Formats: sequence, structure tokens, C-alpha cells
Amino acid sequence: MDESRARALLAEERRRVEGLIARMQVDAASDRAAAGETGDIADPAERLSAEAVDDALLEELEARVEALSRAERRLADGTFGLSVKSGVPIPDERLEADPAAEFTVEEAAAGE
Repeated sequence: MDESRARALLAEERRRVEGLIARMQVDAASDRAAAGETGDIADPAERLSAEAVDDALLEELEARVEALSRAERRLADGTFGLSVKSGVPIPDERLEADPAAEFTVEEAAAGE
């Protein structure tokens, strides 16, 4: 994959993920503030479940940012597009779909 295309894909994905994180943080803070207000009696387990889901999603998004940072370092090192496991080239189609891909499809499937 062309370096400028890889850089553009990584930047676009970083903007998307960081935007999701920012929106989720605002929404989560708003939800938690609303939960402390008096009013209708609600099931406290429902609120705790929603908070747990929000927290898990934020963890996944933060892990995605870390994966993007690793991909950006590989781009700077000249190893972007190569499997971190085997050094085998990752097809451009896979990198278009997931610019932070660290493994070939076969390696990722074998690791699951």
C-alpha cells in the first residue's frame, strides 16, 4: 500500500474513533448525572448495566486508538502492511478495511 494512502486511512480512522470516544464520554457523564437526580424510581441494576456497557465500549475504543498508534509507528518504521507475527505482506484490501491490521486474515483466524 502506498504510504500516503496508509497515512490517510490511519488519520481518518483515528479521527473517527477519537470522535466516538469524545461523544461517549459526554453521553456517559450526562447519563450518570441524570441517574443522580430525583424523580421516577428506576431499577438501579439497569443504570449499572448501562454504565458497564459504556465502560466496556470506551475500553474497546481506547484499545483501537492504541492499535492505530502501533500502526502509525510501523508506518514510520517502514514495516506497515507486514504481519507483526510473520512479516508476510497483509493484502491492501485488508488494510483498506482495517488500517490497523497487525496480522493476515489467516493468522488472525488461527489466533482466535
